Amino acid sequence: MSTTELAWFKSSYSGSSGDNCVEVAVRTEAVLVRDSKDTHRQALAVSRDAWSAFTALAAGSRL
Repeated sequence: MSTTELAWFKSSYSGSSGDNCVEVAVRTEAVLVRDSKDTHRQALAVSRDAWSAFTALAAGSRL
C-alpha cells in the first residue's frame, strides 16, 4: 500500500496558519508520520508500541 492510499489524520495541535503540521496514518505493522506540507517525502515509520509510548509521554507533558 502506498502512502497516498492511507487515511492520514492531521494533528489537532497543528498551527492554524498552515505551518507546523504533522499527519499520522496507522497501518497494521506501523504508524507513519509525515510533514503535511511536503507529502511527497518518505514518511517516518515507527512501531505501534513506540507510537503508543510516545503519545503517552506527550500527553503527560505540559507544552
